[in-house]
Amino acid sequence: MKKVQLGKSEVEASPIALGTNAVGGHNLYNNLDEEQGKEVVRKAIKNGVSLLDTAYIYGLGRSEELIGETVKEFSRDEYQIATKGAHYFDENKEEQISNKPEFLKEQVEQSLKRLQVDYIDLFYIHFPDDETPKDEAVAALKELKDQGKIKAIGVSNFSLEQLKEANKDGYVDVVQLEYNLLNRENEHIFEYTSENNITFIPYFPLVSGLLAGKYTENSQFDDLRAENPEFQGDKFKENLKKVDELRTIADNHGVEVAHVVLAFYLTQPSLDVIIPGAKKPEQVIDNLTTLDVKLTESEIEKINQIFPVNNN
Repeated sequence: MKKVQLGKSEVEASPIALGTNAVGGHNLYNNLDEEQGKEVVRKAIKNGVSLLDTAYIYGLGRSEELIGETVKEFSRDEYQIATKGAHYFDENKEEQISNKPEFLKEQVEQSLKRLQVDYIDLFYIHFPDDETPKDEAVAALKELKDQGKIKAIGVSNFSLEQLKEANKDGYVDVVQLEYNLLNRENEHIFEYTSENNITFIPYFPLVSGLLAGKYTENSQFDDLRAENPEFQGDKFKENLKKVDELRTIADNHGVEVAHVVLAFYLTQPSLDVIIPGAKKPEQVIDNLTTLDVKLTESEIEKINQIFPVNNN
């Protein structure tokens, strides 16, 4: 699998990465099998899916620990690790966010220990706080980059203005934001990321499976999807009809709807990496089919018509 460069850094990663919030993310999912999670990571690395995307908040460090245990089975040049920090819990056990330089430095040190590695390929500020100047937060990560503890700097869930402030000195390599065919509002950032050599990585690319074409009007949900407006009432029915319109394109390529959706993302400017998650090893292999899909200009235009940019 041909690798892509992350921003201005020296890190090169697979364009199909692995989202690992289901690897040890016990606070996010029920009944996770940790051994199966580790097998998902093994399957990814063995098949060239080299970038593993995790975060402290996935299982409050447990995802990082499981990944750390698993990657010891491989040589360091076979994988790249992206992780994120910003969360902590106050004396009342309430979740808080901090971008303070010293806090971020400590987060990196703790992640290094849990991952059992000498350096982290890509470290993100997971969420912005309301107080810390973003260029000061990124400057702290630049110090760690100069020390060799991280190789690339990322920010996640930042607005365009926050991204510009964070990148005032040109240190930001990657921005990760929610982006999918049902929520295209973050496309306005593409011009800035393209001009400043920043890699855009989308999360929530298939909207909890909604864009994968596997649900019907009779599908029932008892998890986070039940509270998502995209899965409710007429909106849900409308979304299903739009997804159905993608089936002709999928059939033309002999793939599933999900592969068409993910392939479309890779046609967007500065969007060079996608991070579909996987709970089972076979899903890792299935995600790789995306790279076989080469959409035509007319197919791209058709997708744009079905899911217009102003569709929110």
